[in-house]
Amino acid sequence: MTELAQSHRPGGADGTATRWWRDAVIYQVYVRSFADGNGDGIGDLLGVRGRLPYLADLGVDALWLTPFYTSPMADFGYDVADYRDVDPIFGTLADAAALVEEAHRYGLRVIVDVVPNHTSDRHAWFREALEAGPGSPERERYVFREGRGENGELPPNDWESIFGGRAWTRLPDGEWYLHLFAPEQPDLNWENPEVHAEFESVLRFWLDLGVDGFRVDVAHGMVKAPGLPDVGHPDQIRMIGTDVVPFFDQDGVHDIHRAWRRLLDSYPGERIGVAEAWAPSPGRLARYVRPDELHQAFNFHFLGTPWEAAAFRAVIQESLDTAGSVGAPTTWVLSNHDVKRHVTRYGGGGTGLRRARAAALLTLGLPGSAYVYQGEELGLPEVLDLPEEFLHDPQRLRDPEAGRDGCRVPLPWNETEPHLGFGLPGGEDPWLPIPASWGPLSVESQLADPSSTLNLYRRALEVRRARRSFGEDALAWLPSPEGTLAFARGEGFACTVNLTGEPVELPAPGRVLLASEEPVIEGGLARLAPDSAVWWEREGA
Repeated sequence: MTELAQSHRPGGADGTATRWWRDAVIYQVYVRSFADGNGDGIGDLLGVRGRLPYLADLGVDALWLTPFYTSPMADFGYDVADYRDVDPIFGTLADAAALVEEAHRYGLRVIVDVVPNHTSDRHAWFREALEAGPGSPERERYVFREGRGENGELPPNDWESIFGGRAWTRLPDGEWYLHLFAPEQPDLNWENPEVHAEFESVLRFWLDLGVDGFRVDVAHGMVKAPGLPDVGHPDQIRMIGTDVVPFFDQDGVHDIHRAWRRLLDSYPGERIGVAEAWAPSPGRLARYVRPDELHQAFNFHFLGTPWEAAAFRAVIQESLDTAGSVGAPTTWVLSNHDVKRHVTRYGGGGTGLRRARAAALLTLGLPGSAYVYQGEELGLPEVLDLPEEFLHDPQRLRDPEAGRDGCRVPLPWNETEPHLGFGLPGGEDPWLPIPASWGPLSVESQLADPSSTLNLYRRALEVRRARRSFGEDALAWLPSPEGTLAFARGEGFACTVNLTGEPVELPAPGRVLLASEEPVIEGGLARLAPDSAVWWEREGA
């Protein structure tokens, strides 16, 4: 099984290194919501496999699958009960192997999630820890502590859960266990060698099955400051990514990532690691992608940039400088399964869609690797009016407005079938309702419209692939009016972006390659439409 998958692994025709991750476009598949292959209303591996031709035709290089492992779904799969098996709602281990093999046949690499900071409370290890009691070797696999106060009635420190409330739960025997996320997600003790050995085994299991790498969930987690000191004040969620905290971004995490890099490098086919990492400074974030650590780290600063030219330019330059300082590629991402879709963040409606289309060309025109979250190529907005009975995201415990359900609504595939083609005819309703208004946004509808957002993405990815050095060509800023961006790449490419709500004129850099909205060109001047981006073939190239 594995040999067959590896024999079809994408890469250099002669087996030479391609460093493919440095300019790859990677498509995030949120498995529950991508495609339902068995009609039960929940997306699954069979559904993903059936849509591989779509992803290949779209022009992406790889797909990243969110967790599909055995899980009670307290956090929709990020609470793993068995790291070596597939949850029945998503399929079987044979389905996973078949998906990897077939993706390779289409020239697509497959990255899977690994969740090392915590397990599910249903994991065999945690159940053994509860049964074994205080002081046992089984409890040493997790972070158990005695409480403070006269009778241990107070938690061991003041740490808060990312999902709201305190990060400790007390057991009937008096001990407390740490969970930086939900109580159903107990933190592992990475000071225990047994934990290191277990995850090396888990990584080998999936590498042997043929996957091309891992997205490391909470890559800044795992290691805690010695003594588990207090933070000292509340509302700690606001400190993540900006301030030093004792439970994230400790120096010890880098020993873990170095060990995993050695493991990845021991396999053929250029397997990679991608860090989901938050750090309090660009320099700290760069440590995750040093030459002996992981290959990529998500660029959350770019994702959160407001629709302003100066802000984008500053973040782009800082990102290039930070990654370049350690010889790593920059990554660019506009949306994912944890944030509101950028059509809505950019203003919603027609304005939000115009800006999202322009942002697509900006993002795909930059040096490095880009991530596409499923549905952004369709211009999907956030669903803001889901009925209360469908809102189950544990993050809503912190703030009802912080729920992530609205960006996880299933994809519309066509306008004519029930549930817009997400599942099978006669199948169950989708786990989240799909707005009827999404029919014109469906894949089938947009493929038939040359001016659609989907076809804009397809053409942009085609241009990227045709320019083999595109991801590595350095960026040079060009002069441009206030409220705009202009840059050149290599000798023959330029990109202009108008981030204002009014038309803007500037010298036409050359011939139009692709535009989110066509500019008007007269007498050597280009009038850029409001909230638009243009790719140019520079004259003389």
